[in-house]
Amino acid sequence: MESRIYLIGYMGCGKSTIGKFVAEKIGYTFLDLDGFIEEKYHKKVAEIFNEFGQDRFREIERAALMEVSSFEKVIVATGGGAPCFFDNMEVMNKTGLTIYMFMTVDQLAARLENSRPGKRPLIEGKTGAELRQFVLDGLGARAPFYSQASRKVEGSDEEIADKVYEAIMN
Repeated sequence: MESRIYLIGYMGCGKSTIGKFVAEKIGYTFLDLDGFIEEKYHKKVAEIFNEFGQDRFREIERAALMEVSSFEKVIVATGGGAPCFFDNMEVMNKTGLTIYMFMTVDQLAARLENSRPGKRPLIEGKTGAELRQFVLDGLGARAPFYSQASRKVEGSDEEIADKVYEAIMN
């Protein structure tokens, strides 16, 4: 079994929830990359975005990824955009197992519609058709990066944890 497992996918697909569950099941440490950044900078990701902008946040995110890519026995939930910048996918594929947690546009839009306000700066104020279109556009732009993952899992909320576990164990 790989020492590092990276969960990638669009925001709201459940990387953190599933990552915690599976890490406990296999005896690994769970690490949320955004949480790691927030702890290091003593600021929420939304605050970093607002204060420094997306470009600087992506540089911070890249440095954090490089740091955690040396950790052992860890499941890392990346931010939805992390695979799409610099050579982050290459780094993750070289240092561990990457698993793309795929969900449909409708699944993602429904989940994001119900997410906590202020948690996701990129969708702040978007609802309904506008949110769905944002997800459709974003997923389309990110697909070439997500498709570089070692494994792809998809399904309902109930199925996806088992599928991630199976992808790790096989």
